[in-house]
Amino acid sequence: VQFAESGGGLVQPGGSLRLSCDASGIFLRDYAIGWFRQTPGKEREGVSGIGTSDGSTYYADSVKGRFTISADSAKNMVYLQMNSLKPEDTAVYYCAANLMRRSMSSTQAMGSMLPYEYDYWGRGTQVTVSS
Repeated sequence: VQFAESGGGLVQPGGSLRLSCDASGIFLRDYAIGWFRQTPGKEREGVSGIGTSDGSTYYADSVKGRFTISADSAKNMVYLQMNSLKPEDTAVYYCAANLMRRSMSSTQAMGSMLPYEYDYWGRGTQVTVSS
C-alpha cells in the first residue's frame, strides 16, 4: 500500500491550499492518518492527524487555527485545508497511516506525532509559500 498526496503548489503568503491524501488500500477507520512535512536537512515534522474511528484530531502548535484536517471515509480520502500560509510552511508534505493507533487522543496527550509509528508513506507534494 502506498498513499498518494496531491494539491501542493506555489502560493503567496496569506494564501490557501487544500492537500488531498488518497488512502486507497486501507480501511480508514482502522488507522489514524497523519500529515507530515519535511524540508531539506530537517527531521520530518508531524503537522496534523485524524482518527476517523472517534473523530479525534491533532494539530501541531505551529499550524493550530490555520490548518484543518478532515476525512471522507466513503472515498478513502483525507484532506488538509491550509489557510493563512506562511513562508515557514514551505515543505514537502506527506500523508501516512499510523499502524499503532486508530485515535489521535494519545498523540494529543503526548503533544507530538512520532514518524516511526507511521507507514504507507506517499511520495509527497511540494508546498511553496513565497511572494
